[in-house]
Amino acid sequence: CHEKIKNQRKDFQHKLSRELAERYDAVCVEDLNLKGMSGGLHLGKGVQDNGYGQFLFMLGYKLEECGKHLIKVDRYFASSKICSVCGHKKKELALSDRMYVCGCGNRMDRDVNATVNIREEGKRIYKECA
Repeated sequence: CHEKIKNQRKDFQHKLSRELAERYDAVCVEDLNLKGMSGGLHLGKGVQDNGYGQFLFMLGYKLEECGKHLIKVDRYFASSKICSVCGHKKKELALSDRMYVCGCGNRMDRDVNATVNIREEGKRIYKECA
């Protein structure tokens, strides 16, 4: 049963990484420390089993085959703490705070806010290296 799930995950990762490599000139991701996350935040086996590292490997080589780019945004970039609308950086943001709320009026899911910031930082890195 575990082997079947493993193969299904791998098949999905191959298909998704191929689709992304064909569709985009560059893909921006957060350069996460998966080993550190699996021990430090009580996320454990869930982080190890999700196949993120394997997916990034597949995505990286498929983008390279297409002459495209995988841009890794530094794991210490404060993607969750920066307002994606006005750029204000919060000093503190607890993991339990699921909504990002800023004085400028921005109110959105913290993960969506972080995603926008990772994309924008990736674009900046891409332009800098081009």
